[in-house]
Amino acid sequence: MKTRRVLVVDDEPKIRMTVRGYLEADGLQIIEAADGPSALRTLAANQPDLVILDVMLPGLDGFEVLRRIRRTSQIPVIMLTARAEEVDRLIGFTGGSDDYVTKPFSPRELALRVRAILRRTDQGDDAPADPVLRFDGLTLDPDARTVHVDGAGPAGLSALDFDLLTAMARNPGRVFTRRALLAHVWGEDFFGDERVVDVHIRTLRRALGDDATTPRFVGTVRAVGYRFLARPLV
Repeated sequence: MKTRRVLVVDDEPKIRMTVRGYLEADGLQIIEAADGPSALRTLAANQPDLVILDVMLPGLDGFEVLRRIRRTSQIPVIMLTARAEEVDRLIGFTGGSDDYVTKPFSPRELALRVRAILRRTDQGDDAPADPVLRFDGLTLDPDARTVHVDGAGPAGLSALDFDLLTAMARNPGRVFTRRALLAHVWGEDFFGDERVVDVHIRTLRRALGDDATTPRFVGTVRAVGYRFLARPLV
């Protein structure tokens, strides 16, 4: 298996050094950038497998860098945010970031999230062919990693949101707790705030054009979690 390469973008050298140390201990190759324009140049020149991207950057901020990345690539992106309210801006991007970590953060937690995303990517490379899942109003192709709603599309989902939808769609009607979804999508070794699931349910619904008050696809089970609602087509 090839060595995975991660681009770390942050204007603080101390943060880059700390993240580099933890990720290199996991056997990853690290490249760095300190501002928005150099991040885009480094990304184009090195083709990493994942990007860790700070929001507050000189030159171009992380939101604009993310927007430009998404024009041409679905590479996984983990955003580093200095304020919790910035998460609300992140969810405004259809097919935007795959995960977020709020500063100050635990480097160990960040390393675990990186490992979970790359593990899903590795499994996708080697997995046998997966059948297309067809529902009333929605078609999901796990191999092509595409989702079509009412025949239109494909819907713009981030890699993590796609995995979240797939986990639920493979078990229509089953009620998933947040912890169960974390285990399915982020990995058993995830630790951190379970509300990260709620953020990604919001981005998923937005991408699908789903209404939380009268959902077609993803329903909320109060005080428990979520379930996939659409009827499978035979």
